[in-house]
Amino acid sequence: MPQALYESSLTSLPLLGRGKVRENYAVGADRILMIASDRLSAFDVIMGEPIPGKGALLTKMALFWFGKLQGIVPNHLTGEDPLSAVATEAEREQIRDRAMLVKRLKPLPIEAVVRGYLAGSGWTEYQKTQSVCGVALPPGLRNADKLPTPIFTPATKAEMGDHDENISFEQAAAIIGADLATRVRDISIQLYQRAADFALTRGLIIADTKFEFGLDDDGTLTLMDEVLTPDSSRYWPVESYAPGSNPPSYDKQFVRDWLEAVRIDGQPWGKTAPAPALPAEVIANTVQKYEEALQRLTA
Repeated sequence: MPQALYESSLTSLPLLGRGKVRENYAVGADRILMIASDRLSAFDVIMGEPIPGKGALLTKMALFWFGKLQGIVPNHLTGEDPLSAVATEAEREQIRDRAMLVKRLKPLPIEAVVRGYLAGSGWTEYQKTQSVCGVALPPGLRNADKLPTPIFTPATKAEMGDHDENISFEQAAAIIGADLATRVRDISIQLYQRAADFALTRGLIIADTKFEFGLDDDGTLTLMDEVLTPDSSRYWPVESYAPGSNPPSYDKQFVRDWLEAVRIDGQPWGKTAPAPALPAEVIANTVQKYEEALQRLTA
Protein backbone atom coordinates (compact mmCIF):
# COMPACT_ATOMS: atom_id res chain seq x y z
CA MET A 1 0.00 0.00 0.00
CA PRO A 2 1.14 3.61 -0.57
CA GLN A 3 2.29 5.76 2.34
CA ALA A 4 -0.76 7.16 4.15
CA LEU A 5 -1.33 10.82 4.97
CA TYR A 6 -3.64 11.20 7.96
CA GLU A 7 -3.00 14.94 8.37
CA SER A 8 -0.82 17.37 6.46
CA SER A 9 1.61 19.72 8.18
CA LEU A 10 2.62 22.52 5.83
CA THR A 11 4.51 25.44 7.31
CA SER A 12 4.95 27.53 4.16
CA LEU A 13 1.21 28.30 3.82
CA PRO A 14 -1.46 29.49 6.27
CA LEU A 15 -3.97 26.77 7.21
CA LEU A 16 -7.56 27.86 6.55
CA GLY A 17 -9.24 24.77 7.98
CA ARG A 18 -9.47 21.00 8.19
CA GLY A 19 -12.63 19.16 7.21
CA LYS A 20 -13.48 15.50 7.62
CA VAL A 21 -11.21 14.61 4.69
CA ARG A 22 -9.90 17.79 3.06
CA GLU A 23 -7.55 20.47 4.29
CA ASN A 24 -7.36 23.98 2.83
CA TYR A 25 -4.34 26.28 2.83
CA ALA A 26 -4.32 29.89 1.60
CA VAL A 27 -2.17 30.63 -1.46
CA GLY A 28 -2.15 34.40 -1.63
CA ALA A 29 -5.54 36.11 -1.37
CA ASP A 30 -7.23 34.46 -4.32
CA ARG A 31 -6.31 30.75 -4.32
CA ILE A 32 -6.54 27.70 -2.08
CA LEU A 33 -4.42 24.57 -1.94
CA MET A 34 -6.99 21.82 -1.36
CA ILE A 35 -5.48 18.58 -0.05
CA ALA A 36 -7.32 15.26 0.12
CA SER A 37 -6.03 13.34 3.14
CA ASP A 38 -6.44 9.60 3.66
CA ARG A 39 -8.91 10.13 6.51
CA LEU A 40 -12.31 8.51 6.24
CA SER A 41 -15.50 9.52 8.01
CA ALA A 42 -18.56 7.35 8.55
CA PHE A 43 -21.75 8.43 10.29
CA ASP A 44 -20.05 11.86 10.53
CA VAL A 45 -17.27 10.44 12.74
CA ILE A 46 -13.66 10.48 11.52
CA MET A 47 -12.04 7.05 11.76
CA GLY A 48 -8.75 6.83 13.65
CA GLU A 49 -7.00 4.89 10.89
CA PRO A 50 -6.23 6.29 7.41
CA ILE A 51 -7.12 4.52 4.17
CA PRO A 52 -3.74 4.56 2.37
CA GLY A 53 -3.90 6.15 -1.08
CA LYS A 54 -7.54 7.22 -0.72
CA GLY A 55 -6.77 10.94 -1.07
CA ALA A 56 -4.85 10.41 -4.31
CA LEU A 57 -7.66 8.23 -5.70
CA LEU A 58 -10.28 10.85 -4.81
CA THR A 59 -8.22 13.61 -6.43
CA LYS A 60 -7.66 11.65 -9.62
CA MET A 61 -11.38 10.86 -9.89
CA ALA A 62 -12.42 14.47 -9.20
CA LEU A 63 -10.03 15.77 -11.88
CA PHE A 64 -11.38 13.17 -14.32
CA TRP A 65 -14.95 14.38 -13.74
CA PHE A 66 -14.07 18.08 -13.85
CA GLY A 67 -12.79 17.36 -17.36
CA LYS A 68 -15.88 15.41 -18.41
CA LEU A 69 -18.26 18.10 -17.13
CA GLN A 70 -16.68 21.09 -18.87
CA GLY A 71 -19.06 23.36 -20.73
CA ILE A 72 -21.97 23.14 -18.28
CA VAL A 73 -20.66 25.49 -15.58
CA PRO A 74 -17.22 26.97 -14.71
CA ASN A 75 -15.20 25.07 -12.08
CA HIS A 76 -12.71 26.16 -9.47
CA LEU A 77 -9.54 24.69 -11.02
CA THR A 78 -6.79 27.18 -11.83
CA GLY A 79 -4.83 24.83 -14.09
CA GLU A 80 -1.70 25.50 -12.04
CA ASP A 81 0.54 22.77 -10.62
CA PRO A 82 -0.28 22.32 -6.90
CA LEU A 83 3.36 21.44 -6.21
CA SER A 84 4.32 25.00 -7.18
CA ALA A 85 2.41 26.35 -4.16
CA VAL A 86 4.68 24.87 -1.46
CA ALA A 87 8.26 25.69 -0.54
CA THR A 88 10.13 22.45 0.17
CA GLU A 89 10.53 18.97 -1.24
CA ALA A 90 9.21 17.51 2.03
CA GLU A 91 5.99 19.49 1.61
CA ARG A 92 5.74 18.50 -2.05
CA GLU A 93 5.95 14.85 -1.03
CA GLN A 94 3.06 15.37 1.41
CA ILE A 95 0.72 16.74 -1.27
CA ARG A 96 1.89 14.93 -4.41
CA ASP A 97 -1.06 13.49 -6.42
CA ARG A 98 -3.56 14.47 -3.70
CA ALA A 99 -3.91 18.26 -4.08
CA MET A 100 -5.65 20.80 -6.32
CA LEU A 101 -4.78 24.49 -6.61
CA VAL A 102 -8.15 26.19 -6.90
CA LYS A 103 -9.82 29.60 -6.99
CA ARG A 104 -10.93 31.05 -3.70
CA LEU A 105 -14.72 31.38 -3.79
CA LYS A 106 -17.59 32.34 -1.53
CA PRO A 107 -19.23 28.93 -0.90
CA LEU A 108 -23.01 28.64 -1.09
CA PRO A 109 -24.42 27.47 2.28
CA ILE A 110 -26.33 24.54 0.75
CA GLU A 111 -25.32 21.20 -0.72
CA ALA A 112 -26.75 20.40 -4.14
CA VAL A 113 -27.87 16.77 -3.97
CA VAL A 114 -29.23 15.02 -7.06
CA ARG A 115 -30.89 11.61 -6.87
CA GLY A 116 -31.49 9.41 -9.89
CA TYR A 117 -32.42 6.36 -7.79
CA LEU A 118 -34.24 5.88 -4.51
CA ALA A 119 -31.68 5.00 -1.83
CA GLY A 120 -30.34 5.91 1.58
CA SER A 121 -32.14 8.71 3.40
CA GLY A 122 -34.30 9.25 0.32
CA TRP A 123 -35.69 5.71 0.59
CA THR A 124 -36.29 6.16 4.32
CA GLU A 125 -38.21 9.40 3.74
CA TYR A 126 -40.19 8.00 0.80
CA GLN A 127 -41.52 5.13 2.91
CA LYS A 128 -43.00 7.67 5.32
CA THR A 129 -44.19 10.43 2.99
CA GLN A 130 -44.16 9.16 -0.64
CA SER A 131 -41.83 12.09 -1.30
CA VAL A 132 -38.19 13.17 -0.89
CA CYS A 133 -37.38 16.70 0.28
CA GLY A 134 -40.82 17.86 -0.76
CA VAL A 135 -40.65 16.23 -4.23
CA ALA A 136 -43.69 13.95 -4.64
CA LEU A 137 -42.88 10.56 -6.17
CA PRO A 138 -45.08 7.83 -7.68
CA PRO A 139 -46.50 5.22 -5.30
CA GLY A 140 -45.13 1.69 -5.16
CA LEU A 141 -41.44 2.42 -5.66
CA ARG A 142 -38.95 -0.03 -4.17
CA ASN A 143 -35.59 0.52 -2.54
CA ALA A 144 -33.00 1.28 -5.28
CA ASP A 145 -35.64 1.86 -7.96
CA LYS A 146 -34.71 4.29 -10.72
CA LEU A 147 -36.72 7.51 -10.46
CA PRO A 148 -38.78 8.71 -13.45
CA THR A 149 -36.42 11.71 -13.73
CA PRO A 150 -33.52 12.85 -11.53
CA ILE A 151 -34.62 15.05 -8.63
CA PHE A 152 -32.89 17.89 -6.80
CA THR A 153 -32.94 17.40 -3.03
CA PRO A 154 -30.78 20.05 -1.33
CA ALA A 155 -29.32 19.87 2.15
CA THR A 156 -27.91 22.29 4.67
CA LYS A 157 -24.18 22.14 5.42
CA ALA A 158 -23.60 20.83 8.93
CA GLU A 159 -20.81 21.82 11.26
CA MET A 160 -18.12 19.22 11.92
CA GLY A 161 -19.64 16.27 13.79
CA ASP A 162 -23.24 17.20 12.99
CA HIS A 163 -25.46 15.68 10.31
CA ASP A 164 -26.46 17.48 7.11
CA GLU A 165 -30.20 18.17 7.06
CA ASN A 166 -32.30 17.51 3.97
CA ILE A 167 -34.41 20.52 3.02
CA SER A 168 -36.99 21.39 0.35
CA PHE A 169 -36.28 23.48 -2.73
CA GLU A 170 -38.37 26.25 -1.16
CA GLN A 171 -36.17 26.23 1.93
CA ALA A 172 -33.05 26.37 -0.25
CA ALA A 173 -34.54 29.32 -2.15
CA ALA A 174 -35.16 31.11 1.15
CA ILE A 175 -31.47 30.66 2.05
CA ILE A 176 -29.77 31.66 -1.22
CA GLY A 177 -32.56 33.34 -3.21
CA ALA A 178 -35.02 31.89 -5.71
CA ASP A 179 -33.08 32.77 -8.87
CA LEU A 180 -29.80 31.32 -7.62
CA ALA A 181 -31.53 28.22 -6.22
CA THR A 182 -33.16 27.61 -9.61
CA ARG A 183 -29.81 27.91 -11.40
CA VAL A 184 -28.14 25.56 -8.92
CA ARG A 185 -30.95 23.02 -9.31
CA ASP A 186 -30.96 23.08 -13.11
CA ILE A 187 -27.16 22.95 -13.43
CA SER A 188 -26.86 20.18 -10.84
CA ILE A 189 -29.32 18.00 -12.72
CA GLN A 190 -27.43 18.64 -15.99
CA LEU A 191 -24.15 17.67 -14.32
CA TYR A 192 -25.66 14.52 -12.83
CA GLN A 193 -27.27 13.46 -16.10
CA ARG A 194 -24.07 13.84 -18.10
CA ALA A 195 -22.08 11.94 -15.50
CA ALA A 196 -24.69 9.19 -15.06
CA ASP A 197 -24.96 8.65 -18.83
CA PHE A 198 -21.18 8.30 -19.13
CA ALA A 199 -20.87 6.05 -16.10
CA LEU A 200 -23.41 3.64 -17.58
CA THR A 201 -21.10 3.15 -20.57
CA ARG A 202 -18.52 1.89 -18.05
CA GLY A 203 -20.93 -0.43 -16.26
CA LEU A 204 -21.57 1.86 -13.30
CA ILE A 205 -24.77 3.41 -11.95
CA ILE A 206 -24.51 6.73 -10.13
CA ALA A 207 -27.49 6.48 -7.80
CA ASP A 208 -27.04 9.93 -6.29
CA THR A 209 -24.39 12.57 -5.78
CA LYS A 210 -23.65 15.86 -4.05
CA PHE A 211 -22.27 19.00 -5.70
CA GLU A 212 -20.98 22.15 -4.05
CA PHE A 213 -20.95 25.61 -5.60
CA GLY A 214 -19.45 29.00 -4.85
CA LEU A 215 -19.46 32.50 -6.28
CA ASP A 216 -16.36 34.30 -7.51
CA ASP A 217 -15.73 38.03 -7.11
CA ASP A 218 -17.88 38.72 -10.18
CA GLY A 219 -20.76 36.62 -8.85
CA THR A 220 -20.16 33.78 -11.33
CA LEU A 221 -21.62 30.48 -10.17
CA THR A 222 -18.73 27.99 -9.98
CA LEU A 223 -18.53 24.26 -9.31
CA MET A 224 -16.14 23.67 -6.40
CA ASP A 225 -14.77 21.22 -3.85
CA GLU A 226 -14.65 17.70 -5.33
CA VAL A 227 -17.07 16.04 -7.72
CA LEU A 228 -18.48 12.57 -8.16
CA THR A 229 -16.05 10.68 -5.96
CA PRO A 230 -17.13 7.67 -3.86
CA ASP A 231 -17.06 10.03 -0.86
CA SER A 232 -19.88 12.14 -2.29
CA SER A 233 -21.66 9.72 -4.61
CA ARG A 234 -23.31 6.31 -4.51
CA TYR A 235 -21.84 4.05 -7.24
CA TRP A 236 -23.42 0.68 -8.04
CA PRO A 237 -22.08 -1.93 -10.50
CA VAL A 238 -24.64 -2.56 -13.22
CA GLU A 239 -24.13 -6.33 -13.15
CA SER A 240 -25.33 -6.70 -9.55
CA TYR A 241 -28.07 -4.05 -9.56
CA ALA A 242 -31.42 -5.43 -8.41
CA PRO A 243 -34.21 -3.12 -7.19
CA GLY A 244 -35.77 -4.07 -3.88
CA SER A 245 -32.55 -4.25 -1.88
CA ASN A 246 -29.37 -2.26 -1.31
CA PRO A 247 -26.99 -3.00 -4.21
CA PRO A 248 -23.28 -3.40 -3.39
CA SER A 249 -21.57 -0.05 -3.79
CA TYR A 250 -18.15 1.42 -4.55
CA ASP A 251 -17.88 3.67 -1.54
CA LYS A 252 -17.43 3.53 2.23
CA GLN A 253 -20.49 1.31 2.65
CA PHE A 254 -18.06 -1.51 3.42
CA VAL A 255 -16.89 0.45 6.46
CA ARG A 256 -20.43 1.44 7.46
CA ASP A 257 -21.55 -2.20 7.37
CA TRP A 258 -18.64 -3.25 9.58
CA LEU A 259 -19.37 -0.44 12.04
CA GLU A 260 -23.05 -1.43 12.20
CA ALA A 261 -22.07 -4.98 13.09
CA VAL A 262 -19.26 -4.26 15.56
CA ARG A 263 -19.92 -4.72 19.28
CA ILE A 264 -18.14 -2.93 22.12
CA ASP A 265 -18.61 -4.67 25.48
CA GLY A 266 -21.54 -6.45 23.90
CA GLN A 267 -23.24 -3.24 22.73
CA PRO A 268 -23.49 -1.64 19.26
CA TRP A 269 -21.21 1.31 18.64
CA GLY A 270 -23.14 4.52 19.38
CA LYS A 271 -21.91 6.33 16.23
CA THR A 272 -20.09 8.94 18.28
CA ALA A 273 -16.36 9.58 18.61
CA PRO A 274 -14.12 7.80 19.20
CA ALA A 275 -14.73 5.27 16.45
CA PRO A 276 -13.76 1.62 16.85
CA ALA A 277 -10.36 0.76 15.38
CA LEU A 278 -10.71 -0.49 11.80
CA PRO A 279 -9.21 -3.94 11.16
CA ALA A 280 -6.59 -4.28 8.44
CA GLU A 281 -8.93 -6.28 6.21
CA VAL A 282 -11.61 -3.55 6.33
CA ILE A 283 -9.01 -0.94 5.35
CA ALA A 284 -7.68 -3.12 2.50
CA ASN A 285 -11.17 -3.86 1.15
CA THR A 286 -12.09 -0.17 1.25
CA VAL A 287 -8.97 0.74 -0.76
CA GLN A 288 -9.89 -1.97 -3.25
CA LYS A 289 -13.43 -0.61 -3.69
CA TYR A 290 -12.18 2.92 -4.41
CA GLU A 291 -9.52 1.64 -6.82
CA GLU A 292 -12.00 -0.49 -8.72
CA ALA A 293 -14.43 2.40 -9.19
CA LEU A 294 -11.66 4.59 -10.60
CA GLN A 295 -10.36 1.84 -12.89
CA ARG A 296 -13.81 1.11 -14.29
CA LEU A 297 -14.47 4.77 -15.02
CA THR A 298 -11.12 5.58 -16.59
CA ALA A 299 -10.19 2.29 -18.26
